[in-house]
Amino acid sequence: MTAPQRPVHGTVTVSRTLKAPPERVWAAFADLDLRDRWFHIPGEDARHELDFRIGGGEIASGVFAPTGAPETVEWRSRFLELVEHRHLVFCYELRVDDVLRNLALVTVVLEPEGAGTRIDYTEQYVIAAFTGGPGPDGRTVDEKHVRGSLPFLLNRLEAALEDGREAPTRI
Repeated sequence: MTAPQRPVHGTVTVSRTLKAPPERVWAAFADLDLRDRWFHIPGEDARHELDFRIGGGEIASGVFAPTGAPETVEWRSRFLELVEHRHLVFCYELRVDDVLRNLALVTVVLEPEGAGTRIDYTEQYVIAAFTGGPGPDGRTVDEKHVRGSLPFLLNRLEAALEDGREAPTRI
């Protein structure tokens, strides 16, 4: 990992119209079983906890080896504002092998659109530790990862909402 000269700040917004109504999209954030279908850390010793209330948060962690070497990944969030079926605001930090990689303030806005929901997912991020220097476009691999992961995340959300299954009851 390359030590940064200074943190990199940025903002990215991804918008999409989902076929599910706002209540179902909200449930995809609020219900752990449904959330786990589209957001979790894979790998050994995977853990996912959710306390969906203002002041509560989420912990997702696991050990996996995307580059061949095992890494412990931990994502922690805290909910700052929740307006049911309308919007949520949370902050998170992402650590890899206990090194803070990035953190962000996230705003998710849900608006009814026809029979579905328009979602605007905005992330104001700070890259705190780097795995490489900037590329020809001036962006680091880490910044490209944050920006590229959001469309992927919404693809997973969309698939979880469209699979038609009800969330299973946790025991």
